[in-house]
Amino acid sequence: MINKQGLWFLTLFSLILVLSVYYITMPNEMFLTNNNANVEENETLDVNLQLTESDYINSLKVDLQTSREELMTSLEESINSSKTTKEEKNEAYEKIKQLNNIQGLEEQITNKLKEELALNAFVKIDNNDISVVVDKKEHDVSLANNIMKLVQTNFTESMNISVKFAS
Repeated sequence: MINKQGLWFLTLFSLILVLSVYYITMPNEMFLTNNNANVEENETLDVNLQLTESDYINSLKVDLQTSREELMTSLEESINSSKTTKEEKNEAYEKIKQLNNIQGLEEQITNKLKEELALNAFVKIDNNDISVVVDKKEHDVSLANNIMKLVQTNFTESMNISVKFAS
């Protein structure tokens, strides 16, 4: 059974994590100030928005984090509810622990891919299925094979690993 301190820790940690991801993914232009006072009203500013691969990877990470935060919130609400039974609270707590373990494993695999293969990647684990999206335009079979081998080293049982190249 989870105690109040543990629940507060999980709640605050989740909030800090969401805010950190939000501020990291903010565009740098928002932090710059416009000191040009001689801008005429008739001038039009051309803004070229290009979705780069790293933006695609970041958007996947934010989407996954958002969906997991919603799930964590609903699980925390069921833990805090006085209407739920002890068994339901324990199940919710176990699911929270499982989500945290999955997130840690995804980060570990992402860091391994960055360190060993110098790749910016997005990793999502869903039961025995692992999806890896790599920030690279060239579709290379040997690189995909190396990625699959590297990911499989983190598991004792055989996993279904899919590799997608963001282009």
